[in-house]
Amino acid sequence: MKTLEFESSLDSRKKLMTVLFWTNRKAARTEGCAPFLLKKIATEENTYVPEEPKLLKLTDPIIDDIIKTMDENKPVEFEMQMGTEYITANIEGNQFSVNTEHSEEIEEEIVEKLDTELNKKYPSLCESFKPRVTPNK
Repeated sequence: MKTLEFESSLDSRKKLMTVLFWTNRKAARTEGCAPFLLKKIATEENTYVPEEPKLLKLTDPIIDDIIKTMDENKPVEFEMQMGTEYITANIEGNQFSVNTEHSEEIEEEIVEKLDTELNKKYPSLCESFKPRVTPNK
């Protein structure tokens, strides 16, 4: 498990998308174009899992709950899968931790990239990422 302590002026929504985007992007380096699946999201008050056979998407109520939890500096836990790689991540206040099942190298790459991106005023994000993790309206 790798952990990053950061100072960021980004709002919680931008932190959330930055963390998910770069976790996805770095896992894709070894897992190719396998789907990025959110398997579980846990806040202090709720746990979200996909309803079979659907995929878990970041709906507005889920995002609002995550943002509220992040704004209160309480932990939000994520379980994600991309190909054969299973990733767990946690963000609490200004600390981010990530653990991968198969590749510690991916953990290191995620933490290194987030150390850079979370300190930028405008972090790099691909515009096509948000529609992949949020429902189509």
